[in-house]
Amino acid sequence: MFKRMLCACFCFVCLTSFNGYIYGEESKVIDLGNRLELFVDSYLIESFQGTAFKLHEPRDEGKVLDFNSPWDGVHCGGITVIHDGDLFRLYYRAMPTNEGDGVADITCYAESTDGIHWIKPELGICEFDGSTKNNIILSDDHSASHNFAPFLDTNPSAPAEERYKALAGLMGGLHPWASPDGIHWHRLADKALSAPEIMPDSQNVSFWSQSEGKYVCYARTWQGGVRGMVRVESPDYLNWSDHGNIMTYGDTPREQIYINQTAPYFRAPHIYLATAARFMDNKQVVSNEVCDEIQVQPSQRNACSEPVLLTTRGGSTYDRTFMEALIRPDFDPGNWTARTNYPACGIVQTSETEMSIYVNCYYAQPRSCLHRYSSRIDGFISINAPYNGGELITKPLTFTGSDLVINAQTSAAGNIQIELQDAQGNPIPGYELTNSPNLTGNWIAKKIVWNNEKQAKDLIGQPVKIRFVMKDADLYSLKFE
Repeated sequence: MFKRMLCACFCFVCLTSFNGYIYGEESKVIDLGNRLELFVDSYLIESFQGTAFKLHEPRDEGKVLDFNSPWDGVHCGGITVIHDGDLFRLYYRAMPTNEGDGVADITCYAESTDGIHWIKPELGICEFDGSTKNNIILSDDHSASHNFAPFLDTNPSAPAEERYKALAGLMGGLHPWASPDGIHWHRLADKALSAPEIMPDSQNVSFWSQSEGKYVCYARTWQGGVRGMVRVESPDYLNWSDHGNIMTYGDTPREQIYINQTAPYFRAPHIYLATAARFMDNKQVVSNEVCDEIQVQPSQRNACSEPVLLTTRGGSTYDRTFMEALIRPDFDPGNWTARTNYPACGIVQTSETEMSIYVNCYYAQPRSCLHRYSSRIDGFISINAPYNGGELITKPLTFTGSDLVINAQTSAAGNIQIELQDAQGNPIPGYELTNSPNLTGNWIAKKIVWNNEKQAKDLIGQPVKIRFVMKDADLYSLKFE
């Protein structure tokens, strides 16, 4: 919270520390290499003046999938979306009967060629009501289907028959599963992940961390009567740490975080974005009369929920740059009840300029469905400058790419200029603000060239600071490409 107040006060920051990074004094040089960096946290930032973080709410693009098959039921959830080559894959839990967790749960599958138009293919794998003409991929292990959470394994050592992996299970622990094609699955081992801190009855996500060189799992836990997250690790997806590290949230208020949906961002996998579900327990917004009218299950009336954004770069701390909702519930009372508005795990690219997330709407209601929400690429959080202007300066960094490329947007009246400085903050000859182009426009990848055709490549390996001077503009990410 203090960080947000600091950004909004529009002054240089002096001798202040957040998450171990020092503001206002000479900082340790960051080796950026040629990786993309998002402005979702304070990692790169040394000082602000007149600029602040800004949260951008994704746009509702409408319904993309109905949970209306005879085997779906009204409690579909636990959704994961994976982009693999030319195909988008979607997994969800269905509950054809309302008998309780892990009693009749099954795992279902949908697919798309663009992430926008989805079908439920007839797979012929599992029988339901005497027929295999359905999209069910797992039906004989109901406890696994309650929280089946798959991912595409990017570990270069992963064998082809384990290209997809998942964790799933209830009180017997989370068991590892594997698949060569994302459709035909088998349990990988009987040994379960059973760290005592884990309460497994939720969507517990895992993935291969390229930056950390290990598998990690972010699972649900209880701490002091509040739902939260715990992290466990594994070198091989079979042998997991005996105890987990409880995730912390900096100096922000504790809230009920029901599912976390933590995953490597597809353009910058060293940054994990968590489109989590904030759960407001015992907060009934919709009257029982209206709930009766729209047929909300009685157990889902006395709470409400919404997506929030958390980020982490590994370790046991989430950064909550914003406490505000990433997506607010809409006008419909059916989205103001418990466990609706839960985001799917997975942020995927759906056009050259657009990324999408998916949100479970009207949970525990007959019209249960999935909506798609879109944002610009890298576009959840930006550094924003108002009409009166402002600037930010990065910490000293080195890089290996030859071209500085930014994802940014201005108004017609706005602009961005860029200066490169040495580690002490002195303008580097040829890269001064007076030699910067005056940029107005909207770009996902704008290559920066200073006057006299100077490029960043002449400074490879040399510690530099980047000074952005902006007016009515947003800066989302940068990369030396």
